[in-house]
Amino acid sequence: MTRRRDEAGTVTPLIVGFFIVVALLVAVVVDASAAYLRRQGLNSLSDAAALAATEGLQGEQVYTTGLGEAAVIDAAAAQRYVVDYLRSSGAYARYPGLRHQVSASGTTVVVRVSAPLDLPLNVPGVGDNARITGSAASVVVVSH
Repeated sequence: MTRRRDEAGTVTPLIVGFFIVVALLVAVVVDASAAYLRRQGLNSLSDAAALAATEGLQGEQVYTTGLGEAAVIDAAAAQRYVVDYLRSSGAYARYPGLRHQVSASGTTVVVRVSAPLDLPLNVPGVGDNARITGSAASVVVVSH
């Protein structure tokens, strides 16, 4: 059995191409998983910070002026409680480059946190300067 000379080596480019595609798929899956896990962590962090802000405000307002019919959230106080929570929980050490934004209106506090993500497997041109964001809101409800 003899091989034709012009067909020799045609499988090699296919195998090399297949391995390149598989390697890229693995990199995408690993990087997407890392981004998902970071987002979940930041969502949990923002949720806890929003709860800390409203719990602190409720306690402060109850003891100073009473709640009355509604507990109105002070934006500056909410900001202080969020910063205190982020510092005491070690969030700045766990998420280097962490940024936060607090907005309060009426009875609601919204906390957004973001942190850079260094992707585990860097695909050239993808994920440079990636920031992941998490957000949560907490509402103060007065019931009689």
